[in-house]
Amino acid sequence: MHKNKSVSLGSLFLAVAFLFSTITMGCAVRGSYRVYDSEHRDYHRWDNNEVVFYQRWEGETHRRHEDFKRRSRDEQNEYWNWRHHHEGDHDRH
Repeated sequence: MHKNKSVSLGSLFLAVAFLFSTITMGCAVRGSYRVYDSEHRDYHRWDNNEVVFYQRWEGETHRRHEDFKRRSRDEQNEYWNWRHHHEGDHDRH
């Protein structure tokens, strides 16, 4: 009977660990999405890496911070033009 309790507790612990890892991985995936760059006809993954470049662009071009999705199409195109000319361009998808 003692062995069955150990197996049950071990199984429970394993199930909780699996559930926790699944939940936390799901949160990470929700933090990124694909954005279409119509001028260059390609997609970019908008994730923490892209946010760093975006904030750099805002600073270098003296813009106030604004969510990328709220910017005008012209400003979005300006960003993608800038982005295509800066390092890290290899991470486009």
